[in-house]
Amino acid sequence: MGNLSPSELSILLVEPSDTQRKIITARLAQEGISNIQTAANLTQALAIISRHHPDLVASAMHFNDGTALDLLKILKETEAYCDIQFMLVSSECRREQLEVYRQSGVVSILPKPFSSEHLGAALNATIDLLSHDELDLDHFDVHNIRVLVVDDSRMARNIIRRTITNLGLKLITEATDGAEAIELMKSNMYDLVITDYNMPNADGLALTQFIRQDSQQSHIPILMVSSEANDAHLSNVSQAGVNALCDKPFEPQLVKQLLYSLLDD
Repeated sequence: MGNLSPSELSILLVEPSDTQRKIITARLAQEGISNIQTAANLTQALAIISRHHPDLVASAMHFNDGTALDLLKILKETEAYCDIQFMLVSSECRREQLEVYRQSGVVSILPKPFSSEHLGAALNATIDLLSHDELDLDHFDVHNIRVLVVDDSRMARNIIRRTITNLGLKLITEATDGAEAIELMKSNMYDLVITDYNMPNADGLALTQFIRQDSQQSHIPILMVSSEANDAHLSNVSQAGVNALCDKPFEPQLVKQLLYSLLDD
């Protein structure tokens, strides 16, 4: 798919409140989006999706027949739907309640009420995930870059894979935690590691320490993609040798900028 504009996006808005549906639809229209379908619950949403695959589902959190997480899991686990992007629109602000969505591959989490800036950034992130815009590097052939993606969430690995594949990175190996990544690095060479922070067996800090202190690839760039909010933890991984930190959900344009700085410095 070539580069899209916001006006070309098709969006399914899933929102139980008639008033909120009208408000959000009006805000989307202000961004030039006219291809908008609406649903009041998961049953209606899935019926619409089965007939017409939208580019983006914008969903509230709670419905009379389930939650946004139920819908998100169906989309991510159904092969025919896995390329549909998902945006959470919620007044929920507690980080622990939003964490599962950050880990599940949402393109954005919009607060209620949201600003035009918030909405514009979320729509641009959606377009970036749907478009193919290969990195043009001076010192590397992007197709030959070997990437190790490390995350205990399969859905998180999938969205990282999709994002970097759209940037032209094809040689991608996956590991489910730091311990598995360490074993892979003992017998394989990579050009870039993209890792989560919170993982069982060995977390992102332990993996970073192994790479910098005990591996034969001590100078490999490390990009940490994490929803971790603890400043002490983030300080520790930075001191351990992480080259760049990226939040979840991450914006593809930010990932692109980080990869340029890591691989083409």
